[in-house]
Amino acid sequence: MARTFTKIGKEIEIAVKQGGPDPAGNVRLRILMQNAKSENMPKENVERAIKRAISKDTTDYKEMVYEGYGPHGIAIIVETATDNTTRTVANVRAIFNKCGGTLGTSGSVSFMFDHKCVFKTPLKEGVDLEELEFELIDYDVDEMFAEGDEIIMYGPFESFGKIQAYLEEHDMEIISGEFVRIPTDVKELTGEHKESIEKLIEKLEEDDDVTNVFHNMKEDEEPESEE
Repeated sequence: MARTFTKIGKEIEIAVKQGGPDPAGNVRLRILMQNAKSENMPKENVERAIKRAISKDTTDYKEMVYEGYGPHGIAIIVETATDNTTRTVANVRAIFNKCGGTLGTSGSVSFMFDHKCVFKTPLKEGVDLEELEFELIDYDVDEMFAEGDEIIMYGPFESFGKIQAYLEEHDMEIISGEFVRIPTDVKELTGEHKESIEKLIEKLEEDDDVTNVFHNMKEDEEPESEE
């Protein structure tokens, strides 16, 4: 929970520095505040992050992306928010090396992933999903489905603002909105091979500068819950 709050706090600071502290005029900040709410992040934590961003004494965070390979040819993308890129790249490289991987150059594995935005909104009674999906095609939504009591929709990374605008204009509450990198193909590993990748991912996620880790190892399917 603490890591999630730290990650959202950094993203809020970056959003405020880029688009100002007023959520009414800053789309990214508005969505991040909603994300914070959905993660039960205290309101005072959000307010502190905004105040830090507008303070002259605060350090600037930069969003940096690193790419590499883990053991057994697994492609990995590491997203970071850092105030010291020299420290961050050194730490990320050291983790890759220690866990049997190699840090690559920009573009070395990103072509294996689709960069998407994903939104979640409540599934309201009486909503015609087919009709909604057909309408959202014009807003670049390329996948939409209901899961539990939520509607989940995916679109291209660059269509974030377009989809967000549609949802707000149609009074559809945004539970969360974020960016993901989805592998175009996955590799299945088992046993010790899988454990070695999980260890590398865990070590990367433990680093304070790392915000997200994406990979192309096939995930275990979650068992369906019994009613």
